[in-house]
Amino acid sequence: MSVFGPPGDVKCAIGLMSGTSMDGIDAALIYTDGVTVERLGPSLTLPYTAGMREQVKEGLLMATSCTNNTPVPEPIKQLEQDLTDWHGDAVNELLAVTGHTAADVDVIGFHGQTLTHRPDRHWTWQIGDGGRLAGLTGIKVVNDFRSADVAAGGEGAPLVPLYHAALLARSRRHDVVAVLNIGGVANVTWVSFKNDPAEPQIMAFDTGPGNAMLDDWAEIHTGKPVDTDGNLAARGLNHEEVVMGLMASPYFDERPPKTLDRDDFNIQAVRGLSAEDGAATLTNFVVESVISAQSHFPTPPEAWYIAGGGRHNPTLMRRLRRRIPVLVDPIEVLGLRGDAIEAEAFAFLAVRSLRNLPLSLPQTTGCGEPTNGGTLHHPRRRRSSWSG
Repeated sequence: MSVFGPPGDVKCAIGLMSGTSMDGIDAALIYTDGVTVERLGPSLTLPYTAGMREQVKEGLLMATSCTNNTPVPEPIKQLEQDLTDWHGDAVNELLAVTGHTAADVDVIGFHGQTLTHRPDRHWTWQIGDGGRLAGLTGIKVVNDFRSADVAAGGEGAPLVPLYHAALLARSRRHDVVAVLNIGGVANVTWVSFKNDPAEPQIMAFDTGPGNAMLDDWAEIHTGKPVDTDGNLAARGLNHEEVVMGLMASPYFDERPPKTLDRDDFNIQAVRGLSAEDGAATLTNFVVESVISAQSHFPTPPEAWYIAGGGRHNPTLMRRLRRRIPVLVDPIEVLGLRGDAIEAEAFAFLAVRSLRNLPLSLPQTTGCGEPTNGGTLHHPRRRRSSWSG
C-alpha cells in the first residue's frame, strides 16, 4: 500500500490557512480523495485589515504568558470568534467566485491561527472555533489538526509534507526534490521517488526563520509589514559576523524532525544596523539557514521549488540561487500555486481526516507512528473549543 493510503471517493474540499506572516486568510478549493489530487479549483486571499492584524499580534504577545494549563484570556476568546467569522467570510467569498453553494462542498479544512508553538512543552496552540465556522457556512468542518500528533510524541508540524508529496507525484520531473515554503517560518519537505515512485521517502522540518523577522524589521523602518520586492535588503550590506552569530544556534545542528515558533529568532541581533543593512543581514540569515538544512537530507535534491510569500522577494530568491547549485524555481513552474498551497493542503488533510488516514508520519513530525488527527464539526452542532 502507498504511504498515502488506498484510493477513495473524490471530495470537494475547501482549505483555509492563516499563517505566521499574519497577512490574511488563504482559501482554496480542491477535488481530492485525500490520496491523490484530481484537480485544483479557485483560490483567493482575504487580507487582514490593519485592525485585525494588530489584534492578531496582540494575541500572539498575550499567548507568550500563557501555558496549556492556564485559563484563556478573554481577549483571545474574542479574537478566536473574530478570526472564525473572518474565515467564514473567506469561505463565502470563495463560494461566490466559484458559483458553488454550501451543498456542493463536502468539508472545510480549518487550520486556525497559531498563537504559540512549543513542542518542547508538548504544546501547540491554534485558535479557531470549528463549530462556529460550521454553523456560519453550513458545511462540515475539520479543525484541530495538530493535537493528536503532539499527543503521539510529534512536533505537531509541519503537516503539509504529505500534500507536497502528493503534488510532486502528480507532476514529477525529478527523482529527488525539495519543496521550501517560506512563510513566517521556513520549512522544507524532501521527497525521493528514486527507490519506488509509489512509496516515496519523505522528510520534513523547519529550516529556520522565514519572512517573520524581515517583516518585523521592515515595519519598524518603513511602516509597511514587508520588505517590498526585497528593496531594503538589495540596498544594504550583509554583516557576516551577525549571520554567523545567529547560525551558532544549536537548532541548526539538531537532527530533524524539528520545528520552530515564530518568535524563536528575533531582530535583536541586528539592532543598531541601518534599515538596509539589517534587511540584508536578515535575508542572508534566512538563506544560510536553508543551506544548513541540506546537511540533514539523505541525498541532495535535484531541484528546489519555492512556495510561500518569500518567493515574491527577488533579493531572497537571487541569494538562494547563488548558494544552491541546482535548479531553484517558484513552485508555479510545476503548474502549482505557491500562495495557495498551504490552504490546499488543509483541504487535502481534512479529507484524509474524514477517511481516518494519517496526517503525519514519524519522519515528518517525529510522532511514534503514522498518526490520524482532526476534529469534525457538523453544521447542526455548535461546539466551542473553549468548552473543556
